[in-house]
Amino acid sequence: MSHCETSGVKGEPLSTGSATLEAAAGATQSFAPLTNICAHLNAFHVDANDLSRHVEVTHYCAHLNEDFRQCLLYDSDAKDARLIGIEYMISERLYKDLDPEEKKYWHSHVFEVKSGMLVMPRPAVMPQAVWERAETKAMEEVVTVYGKIYHLWQTDKGHKLPVGPPVLMSSFIALDQFDFAKWVGERDARIGEDWRRKAEIRKHIKVPEIDPDADSCWKKKMII
Repeated sequence: MSHCETSGVKGEPLSTGSATLEAAAGATQSFAPLTNICAHLNAFHVDANDLSRHVEVTHYCAHLNEDFRQCLLYDSDAKDARLIGIEYMISERLYKDLDPEEKKYWHSHVFEVKSGMLVMPRPAVMPQAVWERAETKAMEEVVTVYGKIYHLWQTDKGHKLPVGPPVLMSSFIALDQFDFAKWVGERDARIGEDWRRKAEIRKHIKVPEIDPDADSCWKKKMII
């Protein structure tokens, strides 16, 4: 049976009635958890079981406390972006308390930060120098945290619906693990960033000691 497709998803366009109801609900209901979102990030994730597969991901993150963050992951920053997964980020302090097997599901953020891959896309109205100071301050914190990612919708594979099991994703930890200059360079050209500049202004950020059980997909310690 054939289906219509809207916004890259199987389904009919929003009806006038649904649009009206959506507008009314948006104007009257509470969206308290979403108002806690305080950071918009962009980076690349790698499939923990297929290291040849990577996905550019837009993150919208909130702090629940000083040690815990939670992020909604989308395939773009467009209004009709598809929600493709979740990422939890915890402090080094919380990570150290995890048992060794659990630690293998988590990845470090050192390479993402120091390489300039991880960025907070700058609002057009914000002066570059001002924004970069704020972004660099944020990166000084992110470099120490550990993340756990599951993608629920593999839109990069052409899936029009979130089918199949969740996929554990991880992070790159070295430049030679994919064509960094090509993929990150193309991303930067599109959103007005420059990973080389980011790497330069982040040279002062201290590199924390990474737990040996983290980033396990690159150490052949697990298949999920």
